[in-house]
Amino acid sequence: MAKKAQAQAGDMSRLEITFDRPHLINTVFGEFDRNLVAIENRLGVYISARGNRVQIEGEAGAIARARDVLNDIYSRVMRSEEIDPEAVQAIISMSAEPTLDGILRKDDGGAPEVMIRTRKKTLVPRSATQVPYMHALARDEIIFALGPAGTGKTYLAVAQAVAMLITGAVDRLILSRPAVEAGERLGFLPGDMKEKVDPYLRPIYDALHDTLPVEQVERRIASGEIEIAPLAFMRGRTLSDAFIILDEAQNTTPAQMKMFLTRFGMNSRMVICGDPNQVDIPGGATYSGLNDAVQRLEGVEGITTIRFNSSDVVRHPLVGRIVDAYEGPNA
Repeated sequence: MAKKAQAQAGDMSRLEITFDRPHLINTVFGEFDRNLVAIENRLGVYISARGNRVQIEGEAGAIARARDVLNDIYSRVMRSEEIDPEAVQAIISMSAEPTLDGILRKDDGGAPEVMIRTRKKTLVPRSATQVPYMHALARDEIIFALGPAGTGKTYLAVAQAVAMLITGAVDRLILSRPAVEAGERLGFLPGDMKEKVDPYLRPIYDALHDTLPVEQVERRIASGEIEIAPLAFMRGRTLSDAFIILDEAQNTTPAQMKMFLTRFGMNSRMVICGDPNQVDIPGGATYSGLNDAVQRLEGVEGITTIRFNSSDVVRHPLVGRIVDAYEGPNA
């Protein structure tokens, strides 16, 4: 792990880190030092690098966070984890959560305590709320995941479903969402059922392709191991030995949500994802099946509710600020 030395002058501090594996430095710093630039921009510090030594200058609290971020990136690189710009932004955000240190950063290079392993990648939490969410995905039978877009609700649910499918913990993966935008016009779109609903399920396909090779996704869809269908096609079924995900659940009616929840069968897991502040159905939030279900079922044994907020957005940091602007006191 990195060695450090620190000096202080006036209100500004200076800290030096020396990394003991120089061959990893290019990956830690990123192409054209983009990771260092991201840390500078977010934390208001100045970073200079020479070889495997990094000097950080700035306010004491900021350089401490910058040090933690660099050490975290270094640990992940040692574990051969993917470090992309989104991961760096997430690590910077999580550096403000000291309680996550023991979960996400292992100085001995060991694996984090919370992770989802799939064929193509290993996922670790990228926000504070993703930690209890990933625990719930591995443990609980029915999970309500509430919060704004970009917080990883559906993506992590799909990843956990894929992990359980490839290990044989479940036999099927069922992905659904209400096709609210199309309404009755859905039947007049060209193509078979899959082609009609594909435009509404694109985020789910993206998550599948991120966690499984393309040929496996196609083969498992063809065999029925992975089923993608609009919510209306769930009526009358009992879904056993399955991992079931309902996306955009805020656009269900209370009757539709009751119908969906009562499809739950033996040895199954169900994740209901949605943003209560983005209801597109007539009647708005007061008629949302998601809001109604959470009010009725929160606290029921076997059901877990996880709430994300703007600080959990793992897209560009500007997205979190946009969410705050739309949902703040002046919204």
